[in-house]
Amino acid sequence: MNLLQHSRKFFTALALVLVLTITTACGGPSSTTQAVNQPTQIENRAGYSQLERGNTAAGGNLANWVVQTAHGLVQDAYVRDNNKLGVVISKQVKPNEVRPLAKSLVQGFRQSAPNRDLTVLMYAPDKQLILTARYDAGSKQVEYQ
Repeated sequence: MNLLQHSRKFFTALALVLVLTITTACGGPSSTTQAVNQPTQIENRAGYSQLERGNTAAGGNLANWVVQTAHGLVQDAYVRDNNKLGVVISKQVKPNEVRPLAKSLVQGFRQSAPNRDLTVLMYAPDKQLILTARYDAGSKQVEYQ
């Protein structure tokens, strides 16, 4: 990998971490705990142009920011329940770059939502789920599936 590509990836990941760190998109802990059902594919609805970015205004703003600052690596994103971030990567992201990108997103999301279990869902350009990163606040560990 040449230096320019490596630098671009590094600065993109750094930008995502900084944004998620600075953004206060996630409010306090939820008062209810729900079972997390992980979709394997994002539904293609009639007239689909992009995902509903967030089920809260702050979540929508965070998802918009992630897409705008990802320099083409993320083509779409959403935030749900202030603890779940889903991103649709672009075709320029190579398979060996998915996990480092997910790691950067988890790190940034963790900074803006401390002491919470978090999930980052990575989708291929065809909207098939390809990687799930779960951060456990109790153990401070990330599990990849």
